[in-house]
Amino acid sequence: MNVSTGTASVFRRHALPITLAVLLLAVTVAAGTGLLALSGHFLTAAALAGGLGTGFNFFAPSAGIRALTFARIVSRYAEKLYGHDVTLRLARDLRVWFFARALPQAPLGLGRERLGDLLARLVGDIETADGLLIRALGPLLALAAITVAVIAVTALVLPSAALCLLVAALVIAVGVPATTSWGARDAEHERAAARAGLRHAMQEGIEGAADLIALDAQAGQRARIDAATDVLAQRESRLLHRLSWSGLVHALVVAVALPALLWLLLVAHHAGAIGTAAAAAVLFAGVALFEVAAGVGQAWQALRAARASLRRLDDIAMRAAPVGTPADVVALPAHGTLQLSGVRFDWGGAAPRAVLDGIDFALRPGERVAISGDSGAGKSSLMALLLRLRDPDGGRISFGGVDLRDADLADWHRRLAWLPQDAPVFAGSVRDNLAMGDAAADDARMWQVLEAVRLGDAVRGLRGGLDGWIGEGGSSLSGGQARRLALARALLRDAPVLLLDEPTEGLDVDTAHALLHDVARLSEGRSVLLISHDSLPAGVVHRRCRLRDGRLQEAGNP
Repeated sequence: MNVSTGTASVFRRHALPITLAVLLLAVTVAAGTGLLALSGHFLTAAALAGGLGTGFNFFAPSAGIRALTFARIVSRYAEKLYGHDVTLRLARDLRVWFFARALPQAPLGLGRERLGDLLARLVGDIETADGLLIRALGPLLALAAITVAVIAVTALVLPSAALCLLVAALVIAVGVPATTSWGARDAEHERAAARAGLRHAMQEGIEGAADLIALDAQAGQRARIDAATDVLAQRESRLLHRLSWSGLVHALVVAVALPALLWLLLVAHHAGAIGTAAAAAVLFAGVALFEVAAGVGQAWQALRAARASLRRLDDIAMRAAPVGTPADVVALPAHGTLQLSGVRFDWGGAAPRAVLDGIDFALRPGERVAISGDSGAGKSSLMALLLRLRDPDGGRISFGGVDLRDADLADWHRRLAWLPQDAPVFAGSVRDNLAMGDAAADDARMWQVLEAVRLGDAVRGLRGGLDGWIGEGGSSLSGGQARRLALARALLRDAPVLLLDEPTEGLDVDTAHALLHDVARLSEGRSVLLISHDSLPAGVVHRRCRLRDGRLQEAGNP
């Protein structure tokens, strides 16, 4: 299986458990096959011996049947228990791996990806990929192992019968995958894309329900969902059609191979080359083998689906990191001036345009500076560079004299506290939300910062206080309270530089000004860079700048 180094690293970590799970499945299949073959031998020999069993030892075969029955029960239970445990662990690690790889790209690198498609990769593709062991690799490898074992044992009893089984196995091994794959090279990828399209249409409909109702546009959205559903149904139908053809190939092979095997056994028995009981055992072993092979089509399709899903996961997770890590890391000072020198940046594309063109700027320790500008002037691009989500195309950004490109990214992020526009408030407790700012903060410190942002009474009014539940998006809080909680989370982080991106967006003037005064009061001693297009009350910042035509101009003192 051709899995790239990305997802392959997750599977390699589980190589031993995967091998043990496949071995357990092989033991289960082998026990079932041996049980059917031995039962055929036993029943035939017993029937020939007659009621008295003259000259026939009943005890050895019956003991073997009991042993194989017990082995099959135990191995099947262990295989189900252990195999599903390995699968769940794979699913866990795949999700953690994908999230860890995708998260650094999320602010910018994934901005052009549809949310529905990302959800499909995180949910649907990982569900398909983590079934690789149980639905694909396990059955195929177990079948291959038992096929070799049955043919090898049959060759010792009757070589012509072994040759018949070998030919039938080769035809199934080639014909079923070929029928499943014929003309459907991108079918699995198209099905995954169709699932993503349906998820996207559903997600848009749910998130925009209020607007759709207000605009009386529900019918159009339902039509888009129906269209996406039809596309997915067509993709599923195409794959099921291929699976039915592979089933026909298997049935035709069995229809030819079993009579041929029976004929060879009858000829050999007539010639005295094989006994009756042994012939029955070979025949029943062939039946068991063909029965197990009936799942080749589904296993092969599951393998193709898993490979397509792994490629989709790697397509996102294995993208080049937007910023590099230096070979020799330079430690950043605890405090210092944030300096931009000749910074130039553009977003690329067919006709790249310099969004920032020669920015010179210094944010000194303890200084508060506001930057304004028209929409599209480059404020968000500047913030992205300061967060080091991207590196500048020209010039340098330094902190305390150290170029950020020479520093460890995590070390720089420890110097920052960030309050973004539309700062998220997560479903959970107040404590959970605050702990994202500082996981080591104790209750006293959390209450201190809540009092500082004037949220103490509101949190005490929640059932549970710090452990009080906050709905998704802060639904149990007002807009101003949710923004103050996000500010508290940022202030709880003991960082020398505080970056605020449109912190008052969506708030009324009185609430916005109160929040800004709190920022000025609580950030004494820190460097504060505030990006805002709103008017600022007096005393909030020390100086103002304006972005225009890719350059930063001093707008005078407040």
